[in-house]
Amino acid sequence: MKRASVATAFLFVVCLAVPLAGCGGGGDGEPIPATSRIAFTSDRDGNDEIYVIKADGLGLTRLTDNPEPEHDCYPAWSPDGNRIAFDSDRDNNAEIYVMNADGTDPRNLTNNRASDVEPVWSPAP
Repeated sequence: MKRASVATAFLFVVCLAVPLAGCGGGGDGEPIPATSRIAFTSDRDGNDEIYVIKADGLGLTRLTDNPEPEHDCYPAWSPDGNRIAFDSDRDNNAEIYVMNADGTDPRNLTNNRASDVEPVWSPAP
């Protein structure tokens, strides 16, 4: 088994044992200085999905595509800007997922009866 290096970023998960409905305020992402991209949640296509756009307003890209009533919310950039953590109820319970910054390879990180929402990465060392 390969050991993680000290420089590895960790993902903190907030677990709430309450039912959730929708994505609340929209889960605005933070711009990543090196790439000048913003990740955010929008229901512009009728369902809460995660999008990325350049800071100059160009290059809107939809990263997730789940049928209603599932939603993907609260995107959080990894410190290196290569991945995005988010919460989703695509498996009928709010869980934390991570995907590449281009939306590929979404992976479930949590799996329990409690609702796991609003992921936050630790700062890079």
